[in-house]
Amino acid sequence: APKDKVWARLMDIPAAARCVPGVASVRPNGKDRYLGTLAVQIGPVRLVLDGDFSIVSRDETAGTASIRADAKDSRVGGAIRATLDLTLAEREAETQLRISTDLTVMGRLGEFGQASIKRKADQLIQDFAECLARQVTIR
Repeated sequence: APKDKVWARLMDIPAAARCVPGVASVRPNGKDRYLGTLAVQIGPVRLVLDGDFSIVSRDETAGTASIRADAKDSRVGGAIRATLDLTLAEREAETQLRISTDLTVMGRLGEFGQASIKRKADQLIQDFAECLARQVTIR
């Protein structure tokens, strides 16, 4: 899909968030800020992460954006902080999306093991990218 089409879909945060498995809700909370809930299973534990995320920077011409998310699970006791750097590169009729993630796990969530959490985060990002690709190809 063309770069501008992929960019438009990425920056439509509520629509893009529907591509993340486990997202229960996303609602605006000011300019480029959102509140949301994500439910995920890590091993035997189901987490419900409530938090906020914001578009920290965006440059449509360069095809880059940075998103920061902070979320807590009050039941398990712990939090995550993630920064996602998105880069689009157009090649012929295709657009490549590169997602670089910096994830920090705090509190009791860290007891699940960094490897388990990283695997889950990687899977969520992969599922997101595949869903987004389907959406921009269909439309």
